[in-house]
Amino acid sequence: MGQQAHRTARRRRLGAALRHLRETAGITAVAAAEALHGDGSKISRIETGRHRVTLLELDVLMGLYAVREHHTREWLIALASEERGRSWWRQPGEPLSAGFKEMLALESSAASIGTFQAQVVPGLLQTRAYATALINGSDPLPRDAAEFYVDLRMERQAIFRREVPPSYLCILTEGVLHQHVGGPTTMAEQLRHMVDTSRQSTVTILVIPYTQTAFPAPGCSFIIFSHPAPLSLDVVAVEALDGARCLEDDEAVAKYHRALDRLRASALTAEQSVELIASIAHSIEHE
Repeated sequence: MGQQAHRTARRRRLGAALRHLRETAGITAVAAAEALHGDGSKISRIETGRHRVTLLELDVLMGLYAVREHHTREWLIALASEERGRSWWRQPGEPLSAGFKEMLALESSAASIGTFQAQVVPGLLQTRAYATALINGSDPLPRDAAEFYVDLRMERQAIFRREVPPSYLCILTEGVLHQHVGGPTTMAEQLRHMVDTSRQSTVTILVIPYTQTAFPAPGCSFIIFSHPAPLSLDVVAVEALDGARCLEDDEAVAKYHRALDRLRASALTAEQSVELIASIAHSIEHE
């Protein structure tokens, strides 16, 4: 990807932080570039997240900008220490967009994930049959392409089988549970799978029931990916028909955290939610 590397959330945050530190120190972009033995545009590419900063380059810049505070240095190093290995989803000729790859990277590295879904069961909780019905129904694809995306969705669920899996909170509206995606048999199987998955200690599934009159509708489905210190990076993915938009501005992220808190307060308890999911599955199976 070279100098035109995709501007991931980490690179964007690191670039903005380095620009702030440079300007605070009164260092010109030209002087900073000279310290890295680069041309005048190198610092611009770093500060806009289009250039991957090596740890050696970062050390030079921190020295030039007189960054001595331990926690700040530790945070900057964590931001710069992107995984250099081959990502598990990368294959020759794979059709994934840069934006979707960023979402996969965030999902793979997050310590906790919180999501609100108003229309469908999220990918991390889907069965193969449910995922197949969704992918084939949303935008018809050639058979090989559809199978690729279904396989990818199933592989993503391996994060729940890690030695230290992420904490996962999923909040759904009750309508999601009644929508017979793929038909009654597929939907009943999907609901049973959710009941089984909810037994994992790191997974919490909450349902906002039809009877909830104070429903704080956020207007869209979204996912919050949280990474612990020293990275301390939270990113929100707001879902749309043509992909997801990633937000990492502190104010925007705080807004979605508050929205998730309000949705959680409107939902049934985890026990009540699982009981409702199981009850709907039972009703479907005996229709």
